[in-house]
Amino acid sequence: MAAPAPAASTSTTSTRDTVVDTFARDRLPPPAQWPEFRFNADTTYPARLNAAEALVDHHVAAGQGARVAIRHERDGRIETVTYAELAALVSRIAHVLVEDMALVPGNRVLLRGPNNLMMAACWLATLKAGLIAVPTMPLLRAKELKQVIDKAEVGAALCDARLQAELDANRLAGGEHFCPSLKTVRYFNGTGPDALETALAGKPDTFTACDTAADDTCLIAFTSGTTGQPKGTMHFHRDVLAMCDLFPRHVLKPTADDIFCGTPPLAFTFGLGGMLCFPLRIGASTALAEKLTPETLLKLIQDHRATIVFTAPTFYRQMATLAPQFDLSSLKKSVSAGEALPDATRQAWKAATGIEMTDGLGGTEMMHIFISSAGADVRPGAVGRVVPGYEARIVDEAMQPVPPGTVGKLAVRGPTGCRYLDDPRQANYVRDGWNLPGDTFMADADGYYFYQARSDDMIISAGYNIAGPEVEGTLMRHEAVAECGVVGAPDPERGQVVMAYVVLRPGVEPGDATRAALQDYVKREIAPYKYPRRIEFVAALPRTETGKLQRFRLRQLAAGAEGGQP
Repeated sequence: MAAPAPAASTSTTSTRDTVVDTFARDRLPPPAQWPEFRFNADTTYPARLNAAEALVDHHVAAGQGARVAIRHERDGRIETVTYAELAALVSRIAHVLVEDMALVPGNRVLLRGPNNLMMAACWLATLKAGLIAVPTMPLLRAKELKQVIDKAEVGAALCDARLQAELDANRLAGGEHFCPSLKTVRYFNGTGPDALETALAGKPDTFTACDTAADDTCLIAFTSGTTGQPKGTMHFHRDVLAMCDLFPRHVLKPTADDIFCGTPPLAFTFGLGGMLCFPLRIGASTALAEKLTPETLLKLIQDHRATIVFTAPTFYRQMATLAPQFDLSSLKKSVSAGEALPDATRQAWKAATGIEMTDGLGGTEMMHIFISSAGADVRPGAVGRVVPGYEARIVDEAMQPVPPGTVGKLAVRGPTGCRYLDDPRQANYVRDGWNLPGDTFMADADGYYFYQARSDDMIISAGYNIAGPEVEGTLMRHEAVAECGVVGAPDPERGQVVMAYVVLRPGVEPGDATRAALQDYVKREIAPYKYPRRIEFVAALPRTETGKLQRFRLRQLAAGAEGGQP
């Protein structure tokens, strides 16, 4: 059931310390609550390491500066950026961060932007300067941004100019969403005195990478838990390289001639790996695009001659029917993650393209994919086997391994793992040195892992993680709502959709108009993808004798397992 155990190891850090702001280090979980980190020959790194330098400058120093690193479209034309050009841009941004914005190693930088050249370069520059990147989804509203900014005590931001409005609300003194820690912001892809491009003028093309330790925090990636309160997952410089040196190396097996593309945002670790770090690690290139539909993603593959695509099952289901309209002869590999992959989707995609899907299980806490299989190793119904470098097992409530064929909790460990930012929920995710991602699985005697269900109340819709209680809290603020319960309902296109059971206040008429008003309200208050696509008006919600909402009853109703009112 488990892969051969890598050698247990610890990271050795040099005595010199360049971190000035120790906020992140001081808020790591107590060492006793860390998972057991295990390293092998693939994931043994020097004590001093800067991930951005390893991903970009390394290739320039090796004489590969003329190779294409990033491809993107501007005004209908495909433009390319070489590794040398990317290194120069990253260096100039790093100078702005350190000189103009007066940031010091260990400071946190909020990153806001879609998948474009400047967002990628800002992420790399943040790491190169010894700062900590806090990337955020472009669709987040000011209320959601405030949770992230306050939790990480973010002092600076690099933001796409088109996303300025929400961030402005976080800078408005006295406003509802004011963030006192946020002192300085530069906007990219814009003009004017606050534009990052304005500050870049005249900056040197070289910047000496900060002499960071391999176990210095470089990334705080936020994930929303079942309570709706964001959890910041803290990752080190070595973790960025480890995610590149296991799943890609042993399962995906890309080459420097590959062209990556896909939909996951750089703010998600799924996108950060597949859209940026994986290709840069091996000297390949990535085709970045800001807004993609199934049709435009197929066109991007055709136009850029992409060879590897990353997206969620929702896209693959729709692309399968459109594929015959495009020249996809360049495409060799496709990776699915973010939600369970139905076998019908796998088969439809294979029938349309001839490509066997590479399914993967990962998580923000683990950085990236740790269970997956590709090509001839794919087994019907299974996510795959443990990626070399990781260990996994199925355990019972007492954390004891269960026999093959038994359903239980998935436990995993390896060179990456959960370290929440100052969060008591660390004790729930890590037990006895193992990470517990919150999924129930079954493993067979050959070591293939079969997904059963989520162990929490997270709704996974079209690859997005949505916390039901957060949507409930938003609906409850509407004057028409007396109480509500939110769960995931099965959906053939999106895997799940957000479904709300709503008890209206006296005098409010149920019907399409009220339903639309509630949906529009949620879209305005939080990220639009979180809104309830289905709303059922009910007289009362199912509760225990102590008044606790019985979510399992709502899930049964949503799944059609029980008729009538709750």
